[in-house]
Amino acid sequence: MASERLLWLVAVGFFMQTLDATILNTALPSMAASLGESPLQMQSVIVAYALTTAMLIPATGWVADRFGTRRIYTAAMALFVLGSVLCALAPSLQFLVGARVVQGVGGAMMLPVGRLAVLRAYPRDAFIRAMSFIAIPGQVGPLLGPALGGLAGGICLLALDFLDQCARRGGRHLGGLALDAQVGCTAATAV
Repeated sequence: MASERLLWLVAVGFFMQTLDATILNTALPSMAASLGESPLQMQSVIVAYALTTAMLIPATGWVADRFGTRRIYTAAMALFVLGSVLCALAPSLQFLVGARVVQGVGGAMMLPVGRLAVLRAYPRDAFIRAMSFIAIPGQVGPLLGPALGGLAGGICLLALDFLDQCARRGGRHLGGLALDAQVGCTAATAV
């Protein structure tokens, strides 16, 4: 029972990490529009995450051995979720890049530490089956990411265009409503 929960937890973490690595690619233009930035400037959002994970993955085994696998995996999930929430609330490109770094710290630890936990929890004869169970959601994430990013980005562009048209026709500044729509668009595409 506890071993089955471990598999589901690691599989969900792997899915979140792989989905997150690909969902932004198609959503960058709408995120740029909601933040008032050039789409070319938005590449730093992807680079920040990729660079952070690449730098930290090699140290995760040592960190898990030093501080405990369960503690580090929990911290990794918490950092990843915190980074996602910060991405959703990002009012500027610089804030979004910083939030992606936080997300990358969590993402860098999720899969290696999760695999380490499974390696320690399962005997050799059941390990391959356990890893196969974890791998399937991780393979679905990159398939869904671009489609979900494009869908969320498209919906957000329509919402921002609608708010812009309302503001122009009514001759009023929508203030907080427009800001809420921008935050919502960033949230839909960044998380």
